[in-house]
Amino acid sequence: MKKPRAALRSHHRKQASRQEGKKCVLSSSWVKPSTPNDLARRQEEVVLQTFSPYHLFRDTAEVTAFREKLLSWYDQEKRDLPWRRRAEGEVDLDRRAYAVWVSEVMLQQTQVATVIDYYTRWMQVTPGKEGEGHEPDPRESPAFGVGEVNQLWAGLGYYSRARRLQEGARKVVEELGGHVPRTAETLQQLLPGVGRYTAGAIASIAFGQAAGVVDGNVVRVLCRVRAIGADPSSTLVSQHLWSLAQQLVDPARPGDSNQAAMELGATVCTPQHPRCSQCPVQSLCRAHWRVEREQRLALRSLPGSPDVEECAPSMGQCQLCAPPTEPWDRTLGVTNFPRKASRRPPREECSAVCVLEQPGARGGPRILLVQRPSSGLLAGLWEFPCVTAEPSGRCERESLLRELQRWAGPLPATHLQHLGQVVHTFSHIKLTYQVYSLALDGQTPVTVTPPGARWLTHKEFHTAAVSTAMKKVFRVYEGQQPGTRKSSGRSPVSTPSSRKRPSPGQQVLDSFFWPHLPTDAPHLNSTAQ
Repeated sequence: MKKPRAALRSHHRKQASRQEGKKCVLSSSWVKPSTPNDLARRQEEVVLQTFSPYHLFRDTAEVTAFREKLLSWYDQEKRDLPWRRRAEGEVDLDRRAYAVWVSEVMLQQTQVATVIDYYTRWMQVTPGKEGEGHEPDPRESPAFGVGEVNQLWAGLGYYSRARRLQEGARKVVEELGGHVPRTAETLQQLLPGVGRYTAGAIASIAFGQAAGVVDGNVVRVLCRVRAIGADPSSTLVSQHLWSLAQQLVDPARPGDSNQAAMELGATVCTPQHPRCSQCPVQSLCRAHWRVEREQRLALRSLPGSPDVEECAPSMGQCQLCAPPTEPWDRTLGVTNFPRKASRRPPREECSAVCVLEQPGARGGPRILLVQRPSSGLLAGLWEFPCVTAEPSGRCERESLLRELQRWAGPLPATHLQHLGQVVHTFSHIKLTYQVYSLALDGQTPVTVTPPGARWLTHKEFHTAAVSTAMKKVFRVYEGQQPGTRKSSGRSPVSTPSSRKRPSPGQQVLDSFFWPHLPTDAPHLNSTAQ
C-alpha cells in the first residue's frame, strides 16, 4: 500500500536529518526581500551543498525556542551600557541611529570597558538637556576639523574608523538631508565605512529591521551551538553563519535579538572560559552535546544510554566540520569551537624618536610635535619627530638629528641623549622605538615653526591628538626628569562630571545633529598652526 504524499515528505525530512549522504544548507546569499514573508521563505530555502544538515536548526520550533530562551535571558542579564540607554530613550530616529552608529564603530576591535568612557565623552553634549535652549537640527552642519576628531579618538586605536565616521556623518548632513538611511542595504550602500555588520546593527537596533549581524561574539556562539569546526573566516563558513544569524533574528525584537546574541558571546560564551552552566541555550548547543557524549564515553556508560547526534556525511569531508588534521581535544570542551584562525605574526620595525624640549620657552617648557601624513598608519595624528631605524642602530642618531633640524633648525648634536626604548604593537606591526631627548638649554627659543609642527606645554600634550605609543614615549621621558615620577605622564580619562562644558573637539560629530553649539573657541590641538 502506498503512503500518502504528505507522509512520504515527512518521512524523507526525518531521514535527511538522521542518515548519511543527505547534505543541505540554508541559502547563504542574502538579498533584502520585498516583504517579511519573502524573507521567511528565503530563510527556509534548502539547497544541495557540501555539508550536513547537522549544522542547521532542525525546524521552526527549534529556532523559536532559541529566540525565546535567549531574549528571556537578555531581559534579565543585559549590561547597563550608555549606548543602550541612549537608543532606548531616544525617540528621534536619526539621533537614535547616530547613537548606535557611533557605538558600533567604536566597539570594532575594541573592548566594551575601553569604549565606555570614549563614547560618553563623544556623546555627552545634548542640547536641551544641557540648557542650550534649542532643539537639534540634523540639517545644519558647522565647520569642523579632522584634527579635532583625532583628538577625541586619541588612544582608542584604529583611527581610520574615526575618519570614516566623520565622512559618513558629513554625507548624512550634506547629501541625505540630515536623515540616516533606514535599511541595512541602503546604510551599506550610501555611507562610507559602514559594512554589513554595522549596517545590520544600526538597521535592527535603531529602525527595527529584521537584519542579522555577525561579529566575533556571534561567530563564537553560532559555531558552538551548531558545532561548526571549520575556519569561520572562510567564505563558505562565513556565508553559513550569516544565514544562521538572519534566521535567528526575532522579527518582533530584531535589535534585542542581535544584542542578546552578542551579549551572550561577550559574557557567557567567552573564548577561553565559557560559563556553560549559565547559558540560556545550553540545551540547544551541539558543542555541549558533544562534551556530554565524550564524558559518557570516558566513563564507559552502560549500553543503551542515549546517543548524541553527530555530523556523518557519507561523501567526503563535511566543509563545516574541523579538518581531520585537527581532531577533537577533550581538554578543550566546547572551546574546540570555533576553529582558531592562523594569524601571521606582526612584522617588526624600528624607529628612533626624540622629545625635543625648550625649557626656557614663554609660559613654561614646551615640546615639539609634528603631524603625520593624512593617510596610512595613524594618519593625521601628532607625534614626536621620529625616523625609521635599523635594528642595529647604525646611523640612528645622525638620521634623527637631521629630522630634528628639519623642524627646529640647527641643533647641538652632543646634547642628544638616549633614554631607553618603547615597544608598541599595532594590529600588524610590532614597532620598537628608541627614545631620545634633547633640551635646548641656553638657546634662543624657537618662535617660528614650519606647517605641520607645533610646540606644546606638557599639559597640552595630554589632551592632544597623539597615539598611545607616543604617550608611552612621553612617560619614558618624564621618568628621566628630576623630581618626576614615572607614572606622572598618565592623563586620566575625563568624564562628563569632571568638566562644566566640553571642549570644541568633543562636539565635532555630535554637532552634525546638535549644530548650534559654539565651535568658534580657539582649539590648540586641532590643526597645524
